[in-house]
Amino acid sequence: MAAQSVWRFADWALMADSSGSGPIYVQECMSCGDDSGAADEAEGPDVWCLRHAGRTGHTGFRSVVTTFYRASLVEGPR
Repeated sequence: MAAQSVWRFADWALMADSSGSGPIYVQECMSCGDDSGAADEAEGPDVWCLRHAGRTGHTGFRSVVTTFYRASLVEGPR
């Protein structure tokens, strides 16, 4: 007896997940690796960059924004 397989194709959608927190912002100094710490709004990490630059003379920063997404099965006929 031969093995049988059943294949089901489905469409998926990826959307921003608004059920939890919004984006999380962190700024990192490219010279020393110090960072602003995580915040729910970009303003705090941005201000940290300016203060860090004034204190240390470091001028290069990397912005890391984490956004959450959720995949869901698209309903409807194929």
